[in-house]
Amino acid sequence: MIKVTAVKPCPDYGLLVTFSSGENKYFDMRPYLHYPVFRKLENPGFFALAAVDYGTVTWPGDIDIAPETLFVGGVPV
Repeated sequence: MIKVTAVKPCPDYGLLVTFSSGENKYFDMRPYLHYPVFRKLENPGFFALAAVDYGTVTWPGDIDIAPETLFVGGVPV
């Protein structure tokens, strides 16, 4: 199972994600911001609080996104 080992929030709601496989990918969160669970992420300051917890990207308030989604939807960098 692929896990996230590091994340760096980027401008325009992007995430630079490092995976347990050693791969780095850029993931665009903009298409997900309209979902109710991700609405708080529209605030750039809140979005910047992205962190790694339990092998995936999380934000305060129990907001997270599956590592598989990040891996499959991410663009290699």
